[in-house]
Amino acid sequence: MTWSRARRLTVRLPIFIIMIGVLVFVSNATTVPWNNEPTGQTIAALSSDTAVTFDNPDGVALHHVGDYRVVESSVWIEAKRASTGETQRIRVLIRQPRGTASAGGGTHPGVVFMHGAGHGGSPDDSFNDVATAMASAGFVTAVIDKPIWSTNDITRDYPASADAYDQVIDYLRGLGAVDPAQVGVYATSESTWITPYLLERDPDVAFQILLSPMVYSPRQALGFFVSQDFALVGANDGYQSIVRRVFSADAALFGLTNLDLDAMRPQSYAIPTYVAYGSKDVMTAQVEGVETILDMAHRAGNWDVTVRSYPVANHVLRMGHDEEVGTPFADAYVEDLTDWAAGTVAGLHQTSERLAGDALYQSIAVPTDLHPRRVLTVYGVILHCSTVVTLLSALAVSLVALARGVRCRLRRWRRRADGGGGDGDAGRRPTVLGFEYGFGGALLTLTLTTLGTTVLFVAGLGQVIMGVVQLAWGSAPDEHPGIMQWSWPVIQMVCTIVVWAWSGVLTRLLDVAQSRGIIRFPPRKGSIRALVTGKAPVLASTRLGRVLFWLTAAAMLHILLVFAFWGLFVY
Repeated sequence: MTWSRARRLTVRLPIFIIMIGVLVFVSNATTVPWNNEPTGQTIAALSSDTAVTFDNPDGVALHHVGDYRVVESSVWIEAKRASTGETQRIRVLIRQPRGTASAGGGTHPGVVFMHGAGHGGSPDDSFNDVATAMASAGFVTAVIDKPIWSTNDITRDYPASADAYDQVIDYLRGLGAVDPAQVGVYATSESTWITPYLLERDPDVAFQILLSPMVYSPRQALGFFVSQDFALVGANDGYQSIVRRVFSADAALFGLTNLDLDAMRPQSYAIPTYVAYGSKDVMTAQVEGVETILDMAHRAGNWDVTVRSYPVANHVLRMGHDEEVGTPFADAYVEDLTDWAAGTVAGLHQTSERLAGDALYQSIAVPTDLHPRRVLTVYGVILHCSTVVTLLSALAVSLVALARGVRCRLRRWRRRADGGGGDGDAGRRPTVLGFEYGFGGALLTLTLTTLGTTVLFVAGLGQVIMGVVQLAWGSAPDEHPGIMQWSWPVIQMVCTIVVWAWSGVLTRLLDVAQSRGIIRFPPRKGSIRALVTGKAPVLASTRLGRVLFWLTAAAMLHILLVFAFWGLFVY
């Protein structure tokens, strides 16, 4: 005898409350606290004029961009990665003013350029314009193949990279055209995580030009960048929970230690430093970054720090996408940094303002309290691995069921073609899964709904990521965010409905099981045997059907737990 509607509801409601309670608990237990305050920080520039000038009472000759014709030459060096013994043959492209010491023209300062993010980078497609411009102002510049060995973006060996760049610095120092005491570096973005190692190894580096420096550890700097950009592109606030959990991962469990490298070293700013930002740079914390740079420089006894902010410029100080040929630098950026470097190596006193250009702005605070969470990481890895295993298992069984279904249909077709008539002794059609009481249809509906919700989740997150990438290269955020804005609450609502539907399926299982005498104590005689043999099924009359049901149910419930892990059940 089946239950009444009222009894089903009294059983279904507690099941739903328990299931939703578990999911809400998981979402809240995996929540990472994150304080975005203070928001909207600014530092006003002391002057809008970015030009760098010096007091020059003795009339020291200061060369400017375009004063020299530039000649190029190439050399090769072997860069060794100390941690593994690997070597990389690196090409070094040297640009120098025509008429230098090699031709009896005296010595010049030198600059080694350090690559930013990206897996590769060659002398032919990196820093061409700025390296040539500085060479035309009297500097000997060196651009190299990016030292990467067998590493990738997340396994980059920063200490080994510092050794490779220092090897090039030493090479420049040994040239007759170069003053060995006046060799500096030009570091951009990711390579500002290398300069602390470089300056620790070689404190004799004369100066540094830092383009969009990251300043903080990768965990903090990237956490800030992604969190800020998720908001700027118009993503629903719920997607921020993903950022918090990702950047709380304990990557050291997998041998990845770069997230927590020590970038906050005062000695990294103990030499004359030129810092440049673009007002459209959405990847760096400019206000707190400048404050931190100044604090560390002063602690190291260095007061020679110049900061320039250029309006409308992006992360690489360009007026557009860096990969587009001919994209210009912002305003007089190249002239300004070259004038600064020329006056600095000449030992002159700077008369222009130390902080000039556009006002600095920062939308949220840097998450300096962000740290690895081992328990959260272990749970996340186990959950996602088990989800993949259950999904693959359910898929494999589904394919087996599909193959059997096709085979059965072919047999029926052949029998009919041969005039064999019926499919069995009683004329019944053979079943593959044998689902009873509508469980097959319910399973199919819940599976398609859960997978559809997963597709919506992936699509929303994918749009957010694409928006962040476009924003990073200077594109304006879309006025109508679309799926990234409305998908989160829709997924939350659908997931709640799915949980309610699952509670109905489980209630129906209990109803049928009780009617079969299985969940009584003691069970009705012969009920367990009838269940196992399929004579009195609760779910399905075939073992394949029962296995498919429970594997698919486990996979779908795993997906709900994954949603809970990423915060979808924080209402």
